[in-house]
Amino acid sequence: MPNWSFSNINISLKVLFSSYLILVGIGYMMAFTQILFTHGMADGKIGLSIDDIVYSYYGNRNGSVIENKLNGSMKENASEEDRFKIIKWARDGADEQQFNATIKPIFENNCLACHNADMGLPDFSTYESVKHVSETDSGASFASLTRVSHIHLFGIAFIFMFVGLIFSFSTGVPLWLKASAIAMPYVSQVLDIASWWLTKFDPAFAWLVMFGGIGMAIAFAFMWVVSMYEMWIKKHT
Repeated sequence: MPNWSFSNINISLKVLFSSYLILVGIGYMMAFTQILFTHGMADGKIGLSIDDIVYSYYGNRNGSVIENKLNGSMKENASEEDRFKIIKWARDGADEQQFNATIKPIFENNCLACHNADMGLPDFSTYESVKHVSETDSGASFASLTRVSHIHLFGIAFIFMFVGLIFSFSTGVPLWLKASAIAMPYVSQVLDIASWWLTKFDPAFAWLVMFGGIGMAIAFAFMWVVSMYEMWIKKHT
């Protein structure tokens, strides 16, 4: 059986492994940044908090979806006057005639670049779609959770299969720690996604989302640093 270690691979494989790790490292940072600008603004404040997670999955049931978005992650996309008009319209019952006369022009000027039929977001060019998001905010829909869950399960599995495969060439950590680090992202991902669904029913489970994300980040950082260190810095005898 061959001895798989970084000391036994050639420079070409090291370059290949390192290039992959660098790209997925940048991708991981971009994903974290995207979370800060979406879920992290759900409560209208910068930074990811338990309230952000609760509002994203369970919802903020004190107001409508559109009101909470306009006071949160979408706050900078419209003037205070326009936001007030939309929120008041939603609270007053989301009348269709008033929508066509007053609210639709605001969406056309501020929102339709992203919220249209081609972008996969709610289409704010139609009254029916806007009326739907003017209802009580109950968080992520079951259809949305199903779609995002299967994308994450497939995508994360492939990413960590290759990160774990590269890390398996390391020799500077005990076998139990190596095996634990390789398994941890998969356990954390199952915990993370399961907690989305649990939080949808009970906001008390929002803490599990944090634990799942932190566990995955720690495992990724550990395997990344150890692999890069042993490939390029550690002296092999």
